[in-house]
Amino acid sequence: MENKIISTKSVHCLVLPFPAHGHTNPMLEFSKRLQQREGVKVTLVTTISNYNNIPKLPPNSITVETISDGFDKGGVAEAKDFIIYLNKFWQVGPQSLAHLINNLNARNDHVDCLIYDSFMPWCLDVAKKFGIVGASFLTQNLAMNSIYYHVHLGKLKPPFAEQEISLPALPQLQHRDMPCFYFTYEEDPTFLDLVVAQFSNIHKADWILCNSFFELEKEVSKNLAKKGLAYWLESNDAFFNRNVVNVLEISCQYWNGAFLEWLQGASVLCRGKSRNPHILVAVWTMKTWSNFRTIGPCLPNTFLDKQIKDDEDYGVAQLKSDECLDWLNNKPKRSVVYVSFGSMARVKEEQIKEVAYCLKDCGSYFLWILEVLAHEAIGCFVTHCGWNSTLEALSIGVPIVAMPLDSDQGIDAKFVADVWKVGIRTLFDEKQIKGKEIMNNVMQWKTLAARAVGKDGSSHKNMIEFVSSLFQVPTTN
Repeated sequence: MENKIISTKSVHCLVLPFPAHGHTNPMLEFSKRLQQREGVKVTLVTTISNYNNIPKLPPNSITVETISDGFDKGGVAEAKDFIIYLNKFWQVGPQSLAHLINNLNARNDHVDCLIYDSFMPWCLDVAKKFGIVGASFLTQNLAMNSIYYHVHLGKLKPPFAEQEISLPALPQLQHRDMPCFYFTYEEDPTFLDLVVAQFSNIHKADWILCNSFFELEKEVSKNLAKKGLAYWLESNDAFFNRNVVNVLEISCQYWNGAFLEWLQGASVLCRGKSRNPHILVAVWTMKTWSNFRTIGPCLPNTFLDKQIKDDEDYGVAQLKSDECLDWLNNKPKRSVVYVSFGSMARVKEEQIKEVAYCLKDCGSYFLWILEVLAHEAIGCFVTHCGWNSTLEALSIGVPIVAMPLDSDQGIDAKFVADVWKVGIRTLFDEKQIKGKEIMNNVMQWKTLAARAVGKDGSSHKNMIEFVSSLFQVPTTN
């Protein structure tokens, strides 16, 4: 049999986010950009219970289809327990997704690619069953995913007894930087198991897409590539006896470039009887990490390069108020403190009171209602530091006051204050930097974010590369 590559004139991509605002928003924004490519049709897939949270999209744009999560009337609320919900969704979801793909194919609307939320690794099994491209979409930042990956490898084992956590390419981490579910794992392993399971089969995905941009997290990108290579070489006993291979130096410039070029700069020394270790390295590279691409920030186009006409809404559950916008229009530039804790934050009553007292006493205008972060009157953003909110602030150029509550927010706040230096954290820190430096840093990241998704930017190139690959269909004669 001879394998050949043929070109096709159109491709149909299903995009399936986990049914939560923080996951649906970036994947919907990515879908809008994807559909701008000639010959690409995008269908957004959500659960029946989440359908009403999807905004009405313009005619002749992205279509929306549904699958069942087993609780069609109310999702998690109907299940009344997140574990029960996940177990049922993981049982029903694969069957319902396969049914949808079969129906679309029967209507001559053939599906070529499934871009799925990495929280749902079972989607890849469905893609493999149908012989279509499977692309895992990471919705959180690379630093957080690096931590999950080390847990997956067994390098980090919760609950953590150490007061400080050291990982390559990351700043020194303290307990306050980590999600609370790391420290309650023995009591309730649900959430940590969910996020770590992203890596259970990710090495089998055809592509790994991440809602970030290379310039923002290049050191983490480089390190993950190095760690992944060393892990693969040391764990494949079919090729090597344990300890036969020593990875002495990996010279990796980018994840978002041609890895064959990268291989020319790699220095790998091997002992033993391996016939050609460089070929094995290439196999690992092409099958595991060379398919990783940063394609973010996935935000409304109006915040970035304005290539998509009339794209101002941020996907799901967007609130608007002419009264609030009129109020902002009458305020001086960068004079308003904007407060938002996302769609799922669990803020305690006493915390809300403290924030309210602080806003009252600070002597500045403030707004604590809706998504108006891009307005020129906004001069500061008080946020829980969810990844979408953090990316939005960086891309728009607004300084941050970080008040992390849970999940990935601690590590996001760590990078906001100590690495990117675009804001401060609410806890006392003697090394806090001055407002002028924060403002300068914010504007630099704003420029880099727009450049990444603009023409010839790193994320733009990665998306073009991904789309181009979909038009090349392998066949066997």
